[in-house]
Amino acid sequence: MKLAKVLLTTFALIAGLYATAQERPGGGKKVKVTGTVVAQTTKQPLEYTEVRFVSAQTNKVVTGGLTDAKGAFAIEVPQGTYAVNIEFLSFKPKVLPNKTLQADTDLGTIALEDAATQLDEVVVRKEKTTVEIKLDKKVYNVGQDLMVKGGTVSDVLDNIPSVAVDAEGNVSLRGNENVRILIDGRPSNAISMTDALRMIPADAIDKVEVITNPSARYDAEGGGGILNIILKKGKTNGINGTLMATTGVPDNHGLTAAINFKSKEFNFFTNQGYNYRNNPGKFRMDSRYLTSTNETRDFIDESRDTDRFSKGYNGNFGFDWFLDKQTTWTNSVNYRRNTGTTEDDVDQVTYDANRVFTGTLFRDNFEDTRSENIEFASNLIRNFKGDGHKLTVDFSISKNKDDNTADIKNFSTFNPNVFLDQSFNIQRQNRLLLQADYVLPFGKNKESQFEAGYRGNFLDLATDYTVLNDGVLNTFFTNFLNYIENVNAVYTQFGTKWKKFSFLAGLRYEHSDIVVDQVTSNIYANKVYGNFFPSGTIAYEFNTTSNISVNYSKRINRPRGREINPFSSYSSNINLFQGNPDLDPSRTDAYDLGFLKRWSKLTFNTSVYFNRTVDNVQYVRRESGEFVGTTPVIVTTPVNLSTEYRAGFEFNFNYTPYKWWRVNTNFNFFRLETVGVYRYLTSTNIERVIDFANVANTWSARVNSKLTLPGKVDWQTNINYNGPQTTAQGLNKGIFAMNLGFSKDVLKDKATVALNINDVFNSRVRRYENFIDGQVETDGAMQWRVRQITLSFTYRFNKTKNERENNRPRRGGEDGDGGEYAG
Repeated sequence: MKLAKVLLTTFALIAGLYATAQERPGGGKKVKVTGTVVAQTTKQPLEYTEVRFVSAQTNKVVTGGLTDAKGAFAIEVPQGTYAVNIEFLSFKPKVLPNKTLQADTDLGTIALEDAATQLDEVVVRKEKTTVEIKLDKKVYNVGQDLMVKGGTVSDVLDNIPSVAVDAEGNVSLRGNENVRILIDGRPSNAISMTDALRMIPADAIDKVEVITNPSARYDAEGGGGILNIILKKGKTNGINGTLMATTGVPDNHGLTAAINFKSKEFNFFTNQGYNYRNNPGKFRMDSRYLTSTNETRDFIDESRDTDRFSKGYNGNFGFDWFLDKQTTWTNSVNYRRNTGTTEDDVDQVTYDANRVFTGTLFRDNFEDTRSENIEFASNLIRNFKGDGHKLTVDFSISKNKDDNTADIKNFSTFNPNVFLDQSFNIQRQNRLLLQADYVLPFGKNKESQFEAGYRGNFLDLATDYTVLNDGVLNTFFTNFLNYIENVNAVYTQFGTKWKKFSFLAGLRYEHSDIVVDQVTSNIYANKVYGNFFPSGTIAYEFNTTSNISVNYSKRINRPRGREINPFSSYSSNINLFQGNPDLDPSRTDAYDLGFLKRWSKLTFNTSVYFNRTVDNVQYVRRESGEFVGTTPVIVTTPVNLSTEYRAGFEFNFNYTPYKWWRVNTNFNFFRLETVGVYRYLTSTNIERVIDFANVANTWSARVNSKLTLPGKVDWQTNINYNGPQTTAQGLNKGIFAMNLGFSKDVLKDKATVALNINDVFNSRVRRYENFIDGQVETDGAMQWRVRQITLSFTYRFNKTKNERENNRPRRGGEDGDGGEYAG
């Protein structure tokens, strides 16, 4: 708590000093130069166009700025004579020479001509930045990232500033795993988000929006923020597309195609992809079992070698129907199918208290999985007369089924007989989504905006889990769970801009009706609750290149999936993960103070944040009361246990020192404080108390460098480190990893060959220590996937590498449209 106050005070002091410095005299009287930049052919505004003022006397850049979402700029310039340079990717640069500026000047509308005929020149000079920093979010453009060629969505997310994906595939934002992940503005229809992110190919992704403190327009779900994954959709007239083939070691082979045909009235698009992969991994857990006085009783060293083979298909078909100039109706069908086998070789080596070998238990696990998902989505957008005035209506329905069967053979050095364990995990999920959003800008210069909307999210998930031991039903593990979640939400928000101040205030109400029905155990719970979720933003614009903002939002994290599923894996019979169907949602108050500054070659973005979460979920390791022989079965389970305080700061630098070199850096430091106590009875009826009061400081850093070498060879390096973090029951150790990527355009820039190495030093391993008083002390390590080398070939027809595509309205109202007044 003290840290949060110190950080906020320090940040306010820095911002105050900066504001004071901005007012100091020097350099002559300043005048304001305004204008709007549009595409000459389409008349569409060009956001993020670079406007630079070059002194006629020194021939050096004096100042500059970027256009906003409406293509407008307003830049303060010292009085003098300038050449005004206007540049945007894939358009011919424009120069307005000898502009004498002695008073406020409006340059009017500046139209840039398409530079398709000068593609080679444009590609050499400039390309679209990988990371765009906006006031309310960061936008990560995937297209130019060499690290993710031939990879999956998980690989994409793991290369994004502020985002991390751990060895088990769990996604965190600023170190917080309570993240809401959306695909095209909608919740994923997959049963397991982790599995879904590993199924969708990276080549299908256009960009990812990172929203650390969402407004009332967005779902309140996700205490740590929102990640919105936007898939590619063609927008260029005529027929065009991209074909991509990949191969890699370990096995990573795939073919993908994105094809688009656009006419005056229709836009047809499809994305098709097939892949075959093997993700070998390793797991180790060395356990020292203890007596009630913490003396050594015996040891078990458990190791696991895993091969995960999968064949996946990911495809969609859709069309945009331009009913008139103001109305677009989009329909699409998305289908994903994945089949695979997992081979686990588990060895449990046992020792006595003196570390003398006593025997080995072998568990050979053969697991078959089949996942199938189909979704129909429809989106209607009606643009009324007036800039930004629109109504958006969304509908989607999806069905998902996951089938998992496993045969586990058990034999040991002290018993040669083979025992067979079998597990069956059958899951069926249906989801229905209804949404409507209305946006009304008003005021003399459309400086104010009103928004309102509704979202209904209806989910039904049935999980049938069965375990047989040599054909005999294991009633401890067998369970049928039916989970129903119905959430209806309405929201409204109002924003306005007054001089250099921007204000945005919103209120969202969500009514939740949750049913958790454990049929086998005859346990039924119906949780009905309603919550208000206020949000607010105040921003101050020092000038067109710098601003400061204060944000607040209230968030919720509803448990689902693995957290509530009583059992999901039986590959180890002595170390289990068990979901808790009785979990309650966690609620978070999130505060954020942000500062953004842009120079011609550098963008600096920093924020101080503080989160308070009640009913926070902690993962507890404890005895289950079950035994394998004389060895107690240790269970990890989530419980609503504590109040959590999280305070920290992060900063990002996007620096382009030369035309051929770009560097992105991210640093995040946070302090985590938890308060809570957990009590339970051991198998010998002894009460154990675990005090979860804990204070941990940790940090993470990431550096991404991209250079263009002679011969137009692109070289990209990504280095990241996640610092160690103490927990109430142990320690998570630091993780270092580095990725490399190289690419070369061939066939007159119509094709690209790329080579990337994921985890160069094979060091992306989650290592941890754990201690349970009077029970067990463990030292473990997990590597979900070993180092991977991938080679890809991409061919583009009727489509340029760095093509600027006109913005088509996104589905679900989750793209931040209408928020431009906030800065």
